[in-house]
Order: sequence, then C-alpha cells, then structure tokens
Amino acid sequence: MKEHARAVIIGGGVIGCSIAYHLTERGWTDIVLVDKGELTSGSTFHSAGLVGQLRSSVTLTRMMMYSASLYTRLKDETGHDPGWHPVGSLRLASSPARLEDLRRQVAWAKTFGLPLESISIREAMDLFPLMTDEGLLGAIHLPTDGWTDPSGLTQALAIGARKRGASIHTGVRVLEIRTTNGRVSEVVTDNGTGPQTDG
Repeated sequence: MKEHARAVIIGGGVIGCSIAYHLTERGWTDIVLVDKGELTSGSTFHSAGLVGQLRSSVTLTRMMMYSASLYTRLKDETGHDPGWHPVGSLRLASSPARLEDLRRQVAWAKTFGLPLESISIREAMDLFPLMTDEGLLGAIHLPTDGWTDPSGLTQALAIGARKRGASIHTGVRVLEIRTTNGRVSEVVTDNGTGPQTDG
C-alpha cells in the first residue's frame, strides 16, 4: 500500500467507490480506498438499486439525473456492465389529494426537463399488467427512471477509478485515524501504519 495519499477513502461500497471515481475524474490520482472485506460486502450488497430522479429538492433531483446519465455511459467507459435498466417508473393516485400531488410533480419535473407525463389508467395497466385498477384515479410515468445492480455499479466505478490512478485495497481493516493540528495525518491499518495524508 502507498505510504502517502492525497485522500484515503474508508469503505468500498457504492459511495466509497463513487467518491474515488469522481475524485479521479477531477484529476486526483493519489487516492487510496480500503475496505475491511470485499467491495460491496456491506450495505451496498443489500440495496434495491432503484433510481427515481424526481425528488423533493433541486439538489437531489439534479444528483439523481446525473446518476442516470452516468449509469448509461459507464459500461462503454469501463468495460464493466453496471446493470443499468431504464425501465421507467409509475406513480399512482387513489385519492383526489394524491392526484393533485401527481399534477404538481409533472409541473416540477418540467422545470428540470424530465419527461414525466400524466397517463391514463389504461396506459398504466399496459405498462404494469399485474396491477389492479381498483380505486385508481390517475398515474404518471417517467420513462428515464430505472434500477441498477448495486454490485455491478460499484465494480464499474472501482474500475473507472483504478484506470485513472486510484489504488484500491480489500481485506484491510482501519484501526486508527491519527490527526495533527486537527487534521487527518495518518491512517493506521492492520497492514501497518500508513498511508499518510495531506490532511
């Protein structure tokens, strides 16, 4: 393992590998990621991987839109299939209040350029034939939503980070994080002391 790193990432789930991927995308090559097990061996392995883009805030919506775009190009970029399936999503209303909420969501989606649209109950049934129409008052459909395989996505991000210079080590347990003048200066692992960081 390197004795020095600009950044040390602890945890090899989808978040840790995404941080490594995006730091290297910004030109950071002196990156070390460590995980006490294997990549995706923690909570990432149990994730459903659902990707719904329209959220309650501008920041979250833009982040999810970016994510869907990233998942579309990762296979070509890394050679590893992240298991992205843009199957679309349905949101349903069975009360007048919920129907009004769906109408607001359609208007909100337009401000982001998301192709969310109101559809008929019959169209919703055609998209998801196992559903009953009992009590349904309306539906909206976003065709660019989908789901991804969390493990496949993590591996693709890790490959992308490695290709740009990140160093990834599994089976390495962090024992201590040392600080100097209030900043991280060293990460101690069961493989020894190091790497040191820039703080």
